[in-house]
Amino acid sequence: MEDKEFDSLNVVPFIDIMLVLLTIVLVTASFIASGAIPVSLPTAKGQAQLQQKEIRLVIRKDGTVFYENTQVNLVDLERLLSPLERNLQISVFADRDARVQKLVDVLDLLKRLGFQKVHIRTQES
Repeated sequence: MEDKEFDSLNVVPFIDIMLVLLTIVLVTASFIASGAIPVSLPTAKGQAQLQQKEIRLVIRKDGTVFYENTQVNLVDLERLLSPLERNLQISVFADRDARVQKLVDVLDLLKRLGFQKVHIRTQES
Protein backbone atom coordinates (compact mmCIF):
# COMPACT_ATOMS: atom_id res chain seq x y z
CA MET A 1 0.00 0.00 0.00
CA GLU A 2 1.25 3.41 -0.84
CA ASP A 3 1.71 6.02 1.94
CA LYS A 4 0.32 9.45 1.17
CA GLU A 5 1.12 12.65 2.92
CA PHE A 6 -1.86 14.56 4.23
CA ASP A 7 -2.40 17.99 2.75
CA SER A 8 -4.54 19.11 5.69
CA LEU A 9 -5.75 17.82 9.00
CA ASN A 10 -9.44 16.93 9.22
CA VAL A 11 -10.74 18.78 12.30
CA VAL A 12 -14.44 17.91 11.91
CA PRO A 13 -14.28 14.88 14.27
CA PHE A 14 -12.41 16.99 16.82
CA ILE A 15 -15.09 19.70 16.66
CA ASP A 16 -17.82 17.07 17.04
CA ILE A 17 -16.20 15.69 20.19
CA MET A 18 -15.72 19.18 21.64
CA LEU A 19 -19.39 20.04 21.03
CA VAL A 20 -20.52 16.84 22.75
CA LEU A 21 -18.25 17.56 25.73
CA LEU A 22 -19.47 21.16 25.90
CA THR A 23 -23.09 19.96 25.89
CA ILE A 24 -22.38 17.50 28.70
CA VAL A 25 -20.69 20.20 30.79
CA LEU A 26 -23.53 22.69 30.28
CA VAL A 27 -26.24 20.16 31.10
CA THR A 28 -24.37 18.96 34.18
CA ALA A 29 -23.74 22.52 35.35
CA SER A 30 -27.43 23.37 35.13
CA PHE A 31 -28.24 20.61 37.64
CA ILE A 32 -25.81 21.95 40.22
CA ALA A 33 -27.85 24.28 42.41
CA SER A 34 -26.83 26.26 45.44
CA GLY A 35 -29.90 25.31 47.45
CA ALA A 36 -30.01 21.70 46.38
CA ILE A 37 -33.66 21.44 47.42
CA PRO A 38 -36.09 22.44 44.66
CA VAL A 39 -38.70 24.90 45.90
CA SER A 40 -41.04 27.08 43.86
CA LEU A 41 -41.19 30.36 45.80
CA PRO A 42 -44.06 32.86 45.59
CA THR A 43 -43.32 36.34 44.24
CA ALA A 44 -43.17 39.73 45.98
CA LYS A 45 -42.51 43.31 44.89
CA GLY A 46 -39.67 44.21 47.26
CA GLN A 47 -37.04 42.17 49.01
CA ALA A 48 -34.42 43.07 51.61
CA GLN A 49 -30.88 41.86 51.05
CA LEU A 50 -29.42 39.63 53.76
CA GLN A 51 -26.10 40.75 55.22
CA GLN A 52 -25.50 38.38 58.13
CA LYS A 53 -25.49 34.62 58.47
CA GLU A 54 -28.94 33.17 58.23
CA ILE A 55 -30.54 29.90 59.23
CA ARG A 56 -32.40 28.41 56.27
CA LEU A 57 -35.64 26.53 56.79
CA VAL A 58 -37.32 25.04 53.72
CA ILE A 59 -40.89 23.76 53.54
CA ARG A 60 -41.53 21.71 50.42
CA LYS A 61 -44.81 21.19 48.62
CA ASP A 62 -45.34 17.80 50.27
CA GLY A 63 -44.92 19.33 53.77
CA THR A 64 -41.41 18.11 54.55
CA VAL A 65 -39.28 20.58 56.51
CA PHE A 66 -35.54 21.01 55.99
CA TYR A 67 -33.10 22.67 58.40
CA GLU A 68 -29.92 23.66 56.53
CA ASN A 69 -30.58 21.01 53.81
CA THR A 70 -31.35 18.25 56.35
CA GLN A 71 -34.88 16.86 56.57
CA VAL A 72 -36.34 17.22 60.08
CA ASN A 73 -39.68 16.97 61.84
CA LEU A 74 -40.95 19.69 64.18
CA VAL A 75 -39.61 17.97 67.31
CA ASP A 76 -36.12 17.71 65.79
CA LEU A 77 -36.36 21.29 64.56
CA GLU A 78 -37.13 22.50 68.08
CA ARG A 79 -34.18 20.50 69.43
CA LEU A 80 -31.83 21.99 66.80
CA LEU A 81 -33.01 25.58 67.24
CA SER A 82 -33.19 25.66 71.06
CA PRO A 83 -29.44 26.19 71.73
CA LEU A 84 -29.08 28.94 69.08
CA GLU A 85 -28.91 32.66 69.80
CA ARG A 86 -32.31 34.32 69.55
CA ASN A 87 -31.03 37.25 67.46
CA LEU A 88 -30.03 35.05 64.50
CA GLN A 89 -31.82 35.71 61.27
CA ILE A 90 -34.03 32.83 60.14
CA SER A 91 -35.28 32.65 56.56
CA VAL A 92 -38.23 30.41 55.78
CA PHE A 93 -38.48 29.25 52.17
CA ALA A 94 -41.98 27.81 51.77
CA ASP A 95 -43.10 26.37 48.45
CA ARG A 96 -46.06 28.33 47.12
CA ASP A 97 -48.06 25.08 46.95
CA ALA A 98 -47.18 23.98 50.49
CA ARG A 99 -49.97 23.68 53.04
CA VAL A 100 -50.37 26.86 55.03
CA GLN A 101 -50.77 24.86 58.25
CA LYS A 102 -47.19 23.55 57.97
CA LEU A 103 -45.89 27.12 57.57
CA VAL A 104 -47.98 28.23 60.56
CA ASP A 105 -46.60 25.33 62.64
CA VAL A 106 -43.00 26.33 61.83
CA LEU A 107 -43.65 30.03 62.50
CA ASP A 108 -45.40 29.16 65.78
CA LEU A 109 -42.38 27.10 66.84
CA LEU A 110 -40.02 29.98 66.02
CA LYS A 111 -42.19 32.42 67.98
CA ARG A 112 -42.40 30.05 70.95
CA LEU A 113 -38.59 29.74 70.99
CA GLY A 114 -38.25 33.54 70.95
CA PHE A 115 -36.71 34.19 67.53
CA GLN A 116 -37.34 37.80 66.45
CA LYS A 117 -35.70 38.00 63.02
CA VAL A 118 -37.84 35.60 61.00
CA HIS A 119 -38.33 36.25 57.29
CA ILE A 120 -40.51 34.45 54.78
CA ARG A 121 -38.51 34.50 51.56
CA THR A 122 -40.13 35.09 48.17
CA GLN A 123 -39.05 35.56 44.58
CA GLU A 124 -38.81 39.05 43.15
CA SER A 125 -41.43 39.73 40.51
